Amino acid sequence: MRKLAVLATILAFSAAPASAQAPQLVTKKSAHDAAATVARLEEAIKKRGAAIVAKVDHAAAAKANGMELRPAVVVIFGNPKLGTPLMQSNPAAGLDLPMRVLVWQDAAGAVMVGYWAAASLAQAHGITDQDAVIKTMGGALDAITSEAVAK
Repeated sequence: MRKLAVLATILAFSAAPASAQAPQLVTKKSAHDAAATVARLEEAIKKRGAAIVAKVDHAAAAKANGMELRPAVVVIFGNPKLGTPLMQSNPAAGLDLPMRVLVWQDAAGAVMVGYWAAASLAQAHGITDQDAVIKTMGGALDAITSEAVAK
């Protein structure tokens, strides 16, 4: 009986819907320090016509509260031409829009850039009718972050 229960559990997890899959975190190592990487990221975003909505400096917030944190900055940006169709398909996608990219320094001193893959956003919100938008968004995120981290 125990083997049957284990098999049933394995089958249940393997049959989980796509929306239950873990989101895919895309990471890239930067050739620059954190401040330069953030500046390059912002420039790459603006160059492509997207708007920077906010910048969250986690390290500055930690310092203001008497704590230390290696550099960690989230740049929040978007383009309504891409985000709006996703929200038309499922308004809950607005929880994950506009897009965000994190620039952080790891324990070894490397500066990293990371973001959730656009396909993960579509999966999380069950968006199946916007493949072209998701592909464009994914390409833009890749191009923007690649430019930010390049030598």
